[in-house]
Amino acid sequence: MTHLNRRQFIGASLTVGAASLFPAPAQIARGANENVRIGAIGGGIRGNEHIAAFRKMDDVAVVAVCDPDSSRVDSTVKKHELSNVKTFSDCRQLIDDKDIDAVVITTCDHWHCLAAIWAMQAGKDVYVEKPLAHNVYEGIQACNAARKYKRICQVGMQQRSDKMQVEIKRFLHEEKQLGAIKAARVNHYMPRNPIGLRDTPLDFPTTVDKNLWLGPALDMPMYRNTLQYDWHWSFNTGTGEMGNWGVHVLDDCRNNVLLDAMEFPKRIIGGGIRGGEKDDGETPNIHFVYFDTGAIPVVLGLSTLAMKDQKSAGPHPGPGSGYIAYCEGGRLEGQRGSAKAFDEDGNLIKQWKGDSGQWDHQRAFIEAVKSGDNSQLKGEIAIGKATSEWCNLANIAFRCGTKITTDRAAVIAKAATGAEQIWGETLDSAQQTLATHGVSMINSEVVCSDMLTFDSDSRQFVGVDSEKANSFLKREYRNAEFTVPEIEL
Repeated sequence: MTHLNRRQFIGASLTVGAASLFPAPAQIARGANENVRIGAIGGGIRGNEHIAAFRKMDDVAVVAVCDPDSSRVDSTVKKHELSNVKTFSDCRQLIDDKDIDAVVITTCDHWHCLAAIWAMQAGKDVYVEKPLAHNVYEGIQACNAARKYKRICQVGMQQRSDKMQVEIKRFLHEEKQLGAIKAARVNHYMPRNPIGLRDTPLDFPTTVDKNLWLGPALDMPMYRNTLQYDWHWSFNTGTGEMGNWGVHVLDDCRNNVLLDAMEFPKRIIGGGIRGGEKDDGETPNIHFVYFDTGAIPVVLGLSTLAMKDQKSAGPHPGPGSGYIAYCEGGRLEGQRGSAKAFDEDGNLIKQWKGDSGQWDHQRAFIEAVKSGDNSQLKGEIAIGKATSEWCNLANIAFRCGTKITTDRAAVIAKAATGAEQIWGETLDSAQQTLATHGVSMINSEVVCSDMLTFDSDSRQFVGVDSEKANSFLKREYRNAEFTVPEIEL
């Protein structure tokens, strides 16, 4: 069983508001016209998007590209016409390069924290994509590293840099135009295709260095059709749709509805299924979670399983990917780039238009690197860690799940104190989707955990099923070379 003691959490438990208590990074502030030299670790879709954005900034130079897949390195260099750029397959070589000031990490989830820690140990500042951490332990170590080595570290939750978020928080919490917030719902209902199920294990392409691609992950046979991107749906390398898109919508809820007031939920119950056509995925494509915060209850419904013969991933109120704040006098529905407020009769009373915050998020990172001031960041590592942990706890609840019997169904249906109706609608949506595939919620492959209690002082699960839940707080590493180290403050 994995045990994480309190000492491991000291620095990691700090919110972004407390980040300014730490000394500024040990670096010389750059001049206004001095370039920040960026090394890109990861040459996939997201990596190329970042490179394109940073290359538009006059004070940024992309000077290195790294990926264990040489074909991705070659295509990235060619696509962006990167002359005289250094190329690497091993991120340690890029990180050791003294001519690089900061790194942008867009690797598979299982590499995020190790690459970030190595970079910060080497004196580099870090922009790391969401989710910050593949598991709870790694997020703690990455956050501790940022504190110990006094580095700038931003997590790619760019919606926090959308200026409309400030206006939404003022509307909800200062002006209180809808009254008190009673509960919240988080949605992500977007269909995805199955990833295939081969008869024989997938071979690594000849352009890929298998050892470097695996890194911290175990060397396990893969039976999906393609190596890249679909690593999301294996717990060995990914965090599922919860860590892929769930992290964005959950982060909007934590930011705008909860005001980041609680780092961890107090209790959690969750479950789901990998349903529909059998494939090599193991993360759920239907996932339902209730977070007991001790204040505003949050229910999350996620589905990437299309209803059979339909394009819908299940019925739901509000946006397909977004959140709803249910208030005494109405509701607010938010999603990437827009939001709407409705009164208690359903009349639209206010709306906002945003821009997703992408450019401002990247720009804030550069400004923070140049000034050495992490208070300029909207997605500072402590914030990224907290939202990542909510996602990891949701995945742990699923992995602790057992079959829903008739007796358990009655208990589960009543579990969401303060959000019973939202929870019921979420479970009903899952049932309607599964029914089109001939699957029942009861006595089938659908699972749900018991109510799990998370102790914020020890940062451990306690009580029912705690031993099993705690076993998922840290992963098993393939070898010592790629083990995420414990960072002591």
